[in-house]
Amino acid sequence: MAVSVSAVVLLAAIVFLLVRKGGLKVGHAAVSVLLGFYLASSSVAPSINQLTAKAASLIADIKF
Repeated sequence: MAVSVSAVVLLAAIVFLLVRKGGLKVGHAAVSVLLGFYLASSSVAPSINQLTAKAASLIADIKF
């Protein structure tokens, strides 16, 4: 749960910055949000969740 909440906050911040500074239009951001909702309720959602969890664990295992 902590990974998904932090990922949501990170992605929301990126979208906000892209809307404000990067030229992303609000309509494009809305379509992206809708795509996320539809993906979350599709049969692909568990695979995306596993991929995100594995990527987060890979990043967490990096020693600096």
